[in-house]
Amino acid sequence: MSQPQDDRLLERLRAGQPVLWTNPDYTPAEDPQAAADVAQAQADWQSFAPLLAALWPELGASGAIRSELIAVPGCREALAAAAPDLATLLVKGDHALPIAGSVKARGGVFEVLSTAVAQARAAGLLAEGGDIATLAGPDARAFFAKRRIAVGSTGNLGLSVGISARALGYAATVHMSHDAKAWKVARLRDLGVEVVQHRSDYSAAVATARDIAARDPLTHFVDDESSALLFNGYSAAAAELKDQLDAMGLVIGPERPLILYLPCGIGGAPGGIAYGARGVFGADVHPFFVEPVQAPSALVQMRHGPGRETSVYELGLSNRTEADGMAVATMSQLVAERMRKRLAGVFTVTDDDLFRWLAMADAEGLRLEPSAASGFGGPRMLQGTEAGRAFCFAHLAGRGAQAVHVVWTTGGAFLPEEIYQSHVATGRSLGPASGMQGDMT
Repeated sequence: MSQPQDDRLLERLRAGQPVLWTNPDYTPAEDPQAAADVAQAQADWQSFAPLLAALWPELGASGAIRSELIAVPGCREALAAAAPDLATLLVKGDHALPIAGSVKARGGVFEVLSTAVAQARAAGLLAEGGDIATLAGPDARAFFAKRRIAVGSTGNLGLSVGISARALGYAATVHMSHDAKAWKVARLRDLGVEVVQHRSDYSAAVATARDIAARDPLTHFVDDESSALLFNGYSAAAAELKDQLDAMGLVIGPERPLILYLPCGIGGAPGGIAYGARGVFGADVHPFFVEPVQAPSALVQMRHGPGRETSVYELGLSNRTEADGMAVATMSQLVAERMRKRLAGVFTVTDDDLFRWLAMADAEGLRLEPSAASGFGGPRMLQGTEAGRAFCFAHLAGRGAQAVHVVWTTGGAFLPEEIYQSHVATGRSLGPASGMQGDMT
């Protein structure tokens, strides 16, 4: 990016206006390390299947946590006016994932079950090769009841960790920032989870939670900022996506690239998915993160580069947004490092557009929370901005119309009905969802 372009981007960032930043270090390539890590994550998930089926019979005998890949012709039509090359638009419906109703089921459940297995083996409750489903039984529950799992969260990760920890019998504590939604707090407390609310933002709440957990040897802390377990749990979703695309006859390759739009808070879920996608699809996938205009922590960090943690507050931004799971001031350094050459770019969206897209998705029968609708801004950003057109010329030359665009919808199934209907009404009152606020060129 030239200096004048970067200056304009910085000016728009400070003003809280939508921008697209493309990563100058981005290097599409085959990725053997990521491929090996995805294969291991898949194997771990498969080993958990009997325990998952025992804890949550609604998963069926497969014990699989999976979401649908959904065609959304109405959304495609609404967005195509601003993105005329948008031939194939699909939604990866993690907003309706079982157990936790959000993408966090992929990470939070994975880490809790990994921790339970490790602790049970260390205590002699589970032999190597033994029946993992016994961890749902009374002896294991009595063992786990003497232990605690804690996490810092703005909402959805706390739900996934709290639900899965309590299902195994653990005591559970979720430290939440001031902007956590009241209904998420109430749902956790109804499950017997201790909820500690902080007046600070997400990053400060996590730091406090980490310090408290470190003083208790019987507490395992799920650290959203630096957990490799969370990251690995998310990564396996890419293999699931490949199977679904193949079943639709959409084989990703040089002539049919894949573009992913991933809502981003601290970065663990989108980072894990993007990493997994690199392992599965190699050079033929191009992942973008999406963030609120007032909380672009990944954009700020990735633009700055390695060497120093950066914050949205340094740009005078408020870190306030209706997308509560994305109200994060600083990005995970673990994710920033792994995304250095693997992330295509980051774009930002306004809260008003989140509500517009939420209402648009409602017409397709998708029940989203505001943050989960953010990816719908991606096609417009790629085709309607100078930076996006330059990216397409460099990486999609001659193949843009054949690209498969996947919006990853990350949460919403558990939204209380009255809140959801209020969000839909707000989105409809704001007008059509085809464009975006402001001059994007």
